[in-house]
Amino acid sequence: MPVPDRLDLTLRLVRGSGRLSLADLAERLGVSEMTVRRDLDQLQEQGLVRRVRGGAVALDVPAEQAGFTVREQWQSGTKARLARAAAALIEPGGTVLLDAGTTTAELAAHLPARAPLTVAVLSLQAAVRLADQPGIRLLVIGGESRAGERSLVGPLALSALDQLRFDTFVMSIGAVHHDLGWSEFDLDDAAVKRAALRRAGRTLVVADATKLGVQAFARVAPLDAVDALVTDAPIASPTATDTLAALRAAGVEIHQSEEKS
Repeated sequence: MPVPDRLDLTLRLVRGSGRLSLADLAERLGVSEMTVRRDLDQLQEQGLVRRVRGGAVALDVPAEQAGFTVREQWQSGTKARLARAAAALIEPGGTVLLDAGTTTAELAAHLPARAPLTVAVLSLQAAVRLADQPGIRLLVIGGESRAGERSLVGPLALSALDQLRFDTFVMSIGAVHHDLGWSEFDLDDAAVKRAALRRAGRTLVVADATKLGVQAFARVAPLDAVDALVTDAPIASPTATDTLAALRAAGVEIHQSEEKS
């Protein structure tokens, strides 16, 4: 797994749990405890976690210092490949609900090439990328903007979704596990995703392979609630392998993008 991807997942795991041991992180990431120590040292230098004996704890830092902007810089190459692959699965002329997240924001930039489309967005970043684009009818779902993430959540977002119906929901996700299913690190995000799943004819998840085999705090849906997953090559870990197998058994189409040489 590339270092930026591993740092991203390590940060999300620690923030989602509050505190994690070296052994737990090493098992979930499929790396040695020595590698985890180096990664935690780097995250501590950035003020994102605090090292403690045998592990690390999350720090209460300003959201903008550990949110969208940080993650966007860490995984730009992977997100670009996944975004291109996912955009190719969007049929022109349809209605699309675009979830919040760094990868879906990157995907937004590719949607004008699939126009005409009606696109509803759950993030301010995606709205900026799609505003005034030829062939795109842009709808911004109402709601409260989460600090740092600028995702739209809360009662207003849930109410707006209840009034609409979409051909395709493009969902980002924090974690997917063969037992827990699809899950998120934030309760509000999980609630919006559950509502969106009910309002879509099909659901396409775009997520890098660091999410495979990971369990997050808030359950979103079982594996078979999703129709297709666009991801990259998984890390060599039993949980990631088991999760991919479970997804295929649940009838989820797997589309794996390949890094161009």
